[in-house]
Amino acid sequence: MEENKLQVSYNSENLAFPEIIVKEQNRHMTYTPSGVCSTQIDFDLDSEGKLHNVRFVRGCNGNLKAIGLLVEGMDAAKIADMLRGNDCNGRGTSCADQLSKAIDKALAGS
Repeated sequence: MEENKLQVSYNSENLAFPEIIVKEQNRHMTYTPSGVCSTQIDFDLDSEGKLHNVRFVRGCNGNLKAIGLLVEGMDAAKIADMLRGNDCNGRGTSCADQLSKAIDKALAGS
């Protein structure tokens, strides 16, 4: 089971009443896609459900890098809805569709 890690810091300017800042760390996800050229999808999901650092291993390098750039900081659920069902050459899926499946799995907590 993956632990939720918290980053804690404080403002040392006023030690009598320090300001405590608690920030939840991003949760890293690794997904193994099927039916596509890509062999792995990695991304981070922050506490607000936003995507970060989307990376594909193998596949159409330029297009998949572009997807990662386009979805950076976007709402994961909206991105999954947008990409779900995208087809590549009649395969019934695509790297983008597989990203939607990875996001769905992450949002479901598995």
